[in-house]
Amino acid sequence: MTAAAPREYAAAVVARALGGEGESAMELSTLRDLRLEDQVDLEQVLQRVVDEVVDHLDADRGTLYLVDHARGELVSRVAHLPEISEIRLRIGEGVAGWVAQNGRRVSVPEGTTDARFAPRIDQRTGYKTRTLLAVPVRDAGGTIIGVLQVLNKKRGVFVRADAARLEALADEVATVLDSTSLRSQLRADHPRSLEFRFNHIVGESPAMREAFRRTARAARTDATVLVRGESGTGKEVISRAVHVNSPRREKPFVKVDCAALPEQLIENELFGHERGAFTGADRTTDGKVQQADGGTLFLDEVGELPPTVQGKLLRLLQEKTFLRVGGAKPITVDVRFVCATHRDLEADVAAGRFRQDLYYRLRVVQIDIPPLRARGAADLDRLIDHFFFEYTRRHGRPELTLTRAARSVLHAHDWPGNVRELEHCVESAVVLSPGPQVERGHLSIGPITYAELPAVATDGAGDSDVFVTGVKPLREVEQAYVEHVLALCDGNRSAAARTLEIGRNTLLRKLKDQ
Repeated sequence: MTAAAPREYAAAVVARALGGEGESAMELSTLRDLRLEDQVDLEQVLQRVVDEVVDHLDADRGTLYLVDHARGELVSRVAHLPEISEIRLRIGEGVAGWVAQNGRRVSVPEGTTDARFAPRIDQRTGYKTRTLLAVPVRDAGGTIIGVLQVLNKKRGVFVRADAARLEALADEVATVLDSTSLRSQLRADHPRSLEFRFNHIVGESPAMREAFRRTARAARTDATVLVRGESGTGKEVISRAVHVNSPRREKPFVKVDCAALPEQLIENELFGHERGAFTGADRTTDGKVQQADGGTLFLDEVGELPPTVQGKLLRLLQEKTFLRVGGAKPITVDVRFVCATHRDLEADVAAGRFRQDLYYRLRVVQIDIPPLRARGAADLDRLIDHFFFEYTRRHGRPELTLTRAARSVLHAHDWPGNVRELEHCVESAVVLSPGPQVERGHLSIGPITYAELPAVATDGAGDSDVFVTGVKPLREVEQAYVEHVLALCDGNRSAAARTLEIGRNTLLRKLKDQ
């Protein structure tokens, strides 16, 4: 998170639930924005919340069970379980299962004497439950989405005041969950089992699990990270996850788009300049490197850096020093580097376009993000469900449903624009579908869906509202169409990228290749 460590964040959650008891390390009013925006490790944050709950209830252990609607189970994704990785209970099984089924709190002064108690868990863990308090966690609509449970009051037994406090905490936990990407999986009709790691990053395929594992491990260090993948796969969100789950989370995350700036400006963008360095330089200006001091510098599309700047970046990586444009005095910075690229850097090194020594400096930890077409049907379905839920909610159309035929069309497409293309397609369908269902004809997939846009003729053929070209290689046709859309947008590259439903970096590369 950008404004607080998970422990401070959890303390603020508990303080708000209990009416401001104690002091929080951050302003309570900022919690919701942080939860919505950050690619934070969800299990880490929820674990901290459970830690705070245990501390405030003077308990020995605590568990947050979540309802896995697809499997009809409770799963302990967040718990004090040094003995086993997780607990799964059938709805109705054990005290927590009974609470999930009946929606009422349970206080057990002597755990093993209650008929609802499930002894198999203590038998597996070797832990002795003496006292127990469990309450349901409900979403805004009243659906039970979890159970919050504490075990073994350290002094005496849990009393009514403890139960009231735990219920208040459960309400706050529900608010926390509702402000994360987990909310789409916790609805009662969700057809797939629970699966999550980082907020706003959805996936369960082996390749994504490996990416998550590397991201979590890299985040705990200051090692330089290279994130690789095609355009639209989510390289930036993974890069942000490295930062917001690191000790540098409270310091700046500064992005430099290496593909968006011309060669003559990129050095100034990175390193800044001294007064008088060039015409118009009437004052000394800091670059992005200095702005990132203490935090993380994210170099997006680092493979696009010109050779002259590659050498200066290598010096920065090696010595943590740099010179402003026109400067003579080295400046020292404390910066962590995370870089991303869609390019084949090994081929660029072999061709002499990218420095070999810089390449090895950048790939200390490499995280590969697979293209959407390689992630499998399960990941695609999870992403479809996630985006559909989020955009029907955002655009006020919760009654909208997706037909099987429409989902089949989404599965048949190969998604050259990857997750970004899928997200735009789903949002467009949610906004433009006229009835209560999204049909296959409402999906904007491929160039044919842009027929409503005005177009121009090429090669002297056709009318002004039709794009026509003679038989040419696909690359040339694509270049002509990109130029055509850019002209329609009066040269506005951001508008052209939105029209084409591609990233601005992708547009710039296509223009550069011409």
